[in-house]
Amino acid sequence: MMKHKVLCWVQMAFVLLAWQMAWGQQRAHVYMNGLGAQWNIPVTVDSIADITLSADLTDLQFNVHGPQTVPFRLESVDSLTFEDDPLLETKDPYRVFQLYITTADGRDITSRETYKDCHLALNAQGSFSDFSALAQIRGRGNSSFLWYDKKPLRLKLLDKHKMLGLAKAKSWVLLANYRDVTDLMNTFVFETGRWLGLPYTNHTRYVELIVNGDYRGVYQLTEQVQQNKNRVDVSDEHGILISLDVDDGPDQSPGAEDNCQSRVYRMPLCVKYPDEERFTSHTVDSVRSEFAKLEQAIKDHDYELVKLLLDVPSFIKYVQLQEFIYNVELSAPRSVFMHKDGDGPWVMGPLWDFDAGYDFDWATMTTGHNFFADYHETVMGTNPLKRNGNYSYVPQFFTDLFACPEFVEAYKEHWTQVKDSIVSHGWDECMKYVAQLRSSGAMEREAQRWPIWGKDFDTEVERMHQWLEQRADFMTGLIANIPVPDTTAVSGQRLCGTISTTVTMDRARGYDQSVKVSVSKSKVLALMGLEESQFSEPNVSIIPLYNDGTEGPNNTNGAFGGWFDEDGEPYDWGHGHVYIEVFSDLWNWNCGVHPKNCWDDEHTVVMQYQYPHEGTLLKVNIEVNFKIDDNGWWW
Repeated sequence: MMKHKVLCWVQMAFVLLAWQMAWGQQRAHVYMNGLGAQWNIPVTVDSIADITLSADLTDLQFNVHGPQTVPFRLESVDSLTFEDDPLLETKDPYRVFQLYITTADGRDITSRETYKDCHLALNAQGSFSDFSALAQIRGRGNSSFLWYDKKPLRLKLLDKHKMLGLAKAKSWVLLANYRDVTDLMNTFVFETGRWLGLPYTNHTRYVELIVNGDYRGVYQLTEQVQQNKNRVDVSDEHGILISLDVDDGPDQSPGAEDNCQSRVYRMPLCVKYPDEERFTSHTVDSVRSEFAKLEQAIKDHDYELVKLLLDVPSFIKYVQLQEFIYNVELSAPRSVFMHKDGDGPWVMGPLWDFDAGYDFDWATMTTGHNFFADYHETVMGTNPLKRNGNYSYVPQFFTDLFACPEFVEAYKEHWTQVKDSIVSHGWDECMKYVAQLRSSGAMEREAQRWPIWGKDFDTEVERMHQWLEQRADFMTGLIANIPVPDTTAVSGQRLCGTISTTVTMDRARGYDQSVKVSVSKSKVLALMGLEESQFSEPNVSIIPLYNDGTEGPNNTNGAFGGWFDEDGEPYDWGHGHVYIEVFSDLWNWNCGVHPKNCWDDEHTVVMQYQYPHEGTLLKVNIEVNFKIDDNGWWW
């Protein structure tokens, strides 16, 4: 809690009398000293009658725009003044601003679902117009809200309004960045994304937040990702905004009516716009069908059609930036936004949520603030088409285009154009914020409020810069060596035969089976008509098949594999009954049973070996008959 200078009542009464004589159309400012800083809290009132004292003479009250009361403890108030219209704006976005939130009930913000009424007062430090208004506030985020004491928040104004020079809107976000000691991880990506030309990229405004008199530290004020002429500016009638996000998808949010699994790649898809005001019973189905056109074109490697359905430059910039930052959320996926306006192409963005990148240590994810250990890690791998990185289950939606030579060449060319400046531009902007975070004392106060033992702001900022520089050099070599596929190498395909095998799994063991699906390499080669010397394992793919023989997605943690539903169709984990997972051993596959979904006695699934040889893609189906033994399971 802050310690403030006490102002005696006689002095307060004198000030109030002076106001009554000099009242005009003005703003009241409350000045409070504490934590080594002066807190200047602007409150807009319409009349001197709006300023009162509580019955017990302990609170100074502002009755703003109706019955809402904004109390300030008199013992916390140093002085009050009036001033006329705000000073001329300097439009300096790098300052650290002050945001004061008072909840209507005086209690803390504990819910992510329910808004509570509040009053906000924003001291723009002369850079922009000060602002105060009634609003609503709630928590936001998923792991960041559940795991950490410093909570991210969502603000909703009653009317659209500018905030710190940012375009008018009702909804705003306060990112806590508790995991990120530098407070720069999202900012660097936002600045870099705008430099790259990714549309509707968010802005950064740093504020020090006080809630009900309690100092909460440094927050990042930014725009809410939403359809709006000042946000994602797609048309009211024909615009679409979606997120690919497991937290918003049907597995984690099964009761929501705005989500589905995408039709081709089975990714969790949430419709953000059309929103609840324009939502109909057909909205999700129509968006799913529209998105499936792009998915199928990517899956078919039909690059000419892809270029009509997708803004490919935005896709390249978006995916490349994700890999550069080593944002592992791409693999889930989480926080991937896409938008579309009418008959136009799908466009990637806005960018969102990057405090899980920069080689974050997930082993200490609930308590740790550990980043920057290794700059060699990859999400998609050295050959994204094979997904041979640390996250081999990244959706093939992001990697299948690497089968198209023209796309790979464009991917390489883009990095060549930006590699020399991709760090310097965003980092130079970050340093302008850092200068103010330091000189204002904001980071010192942040460290007092949220001490993170063993972590120092200046040290972590330097480590981040060094990691980015090393990462850029690493990416240059990585991208240069991505193989350009030779499409002339395979002009046909041949199904060479089927091998059937039966595996008995123990229902009680669930994911922890003692058996494997073993495939005879010699039999596969014999069916393909190949000698051992003609065969190279790095060129092998193993694909789950639908019952109609078409290829399905790999939704497992393995380099290859698949979850299968009750009918043996490839599906996601949430609907899966059994799975196959292939890691480095291509001939002995892990397998398992979903402990909650599967109560069947048997399943038949099909995986397919694929191997290119002398212009033909050779294929061998492996039909796996799973017998599931209850083995004494107690019903």
